[in-house]
Amino acid sequence: MKANQPTLYEGIALFFQELDLKLETARQRDYHGDRQELRQLTVSSELNEWAEWPFLAQVGELIHTWRRKGESHREVSYLITSLPRQEANPRRLLKLIRGHWGIENRLHWVRDVTFDEDRCQIRSEAAPQVMSALRNLVIGLLRLGGASNIAAALRAHAWEPSRALRLVTPDSG
Repeated sequence: MKANQPTLYEGIALFFQELDLKLETARQRDYHGDRQELRQLTVSSELNEWAEWPFLAQVGELIHTWRRKGESHREVSYLITSLPRQEANPRRLLKLIRGHWGIENRLHWVRDVTFDEDRCQIRSEAAPQVMSALRNLVIGLLRLGGASNIAAALRAHAWEPSRALRLVTPDSG
């Protein structure tokens, strides 16, 4: 959940500030080079009267802290889910959240930044969907070809177009 839903965001933030309940929390530590990260997810299915949404099963508070080059950072975000506690405890929800951001970082960010999709001038009929599908195809082919950096792979293929053909041509053995 993002702060662009201010009423819901503030309601859940207040909910977690005022809780007197003992809630289950999951923690995950990661190390990426000189960056140390900790994600702590606390969830509740005690939704009280303020949450009158059908199928709403749990709300959560995710505190993400990281330290890099001596500087500490902290980010708090909130989530809502229809998954009941029996299907998704805090540990599983934390894995699902990480999976979601993996998709966001590996696909949507590449489309937004590397392909600059938001500034595309193609806007009529089915052309935007076709271009989006082609971008996804290119990203998928490059990933299948072993590319971890799509921008670098695009530059390499631009210099040597025959490499792009090898991505779609079956090996002859």
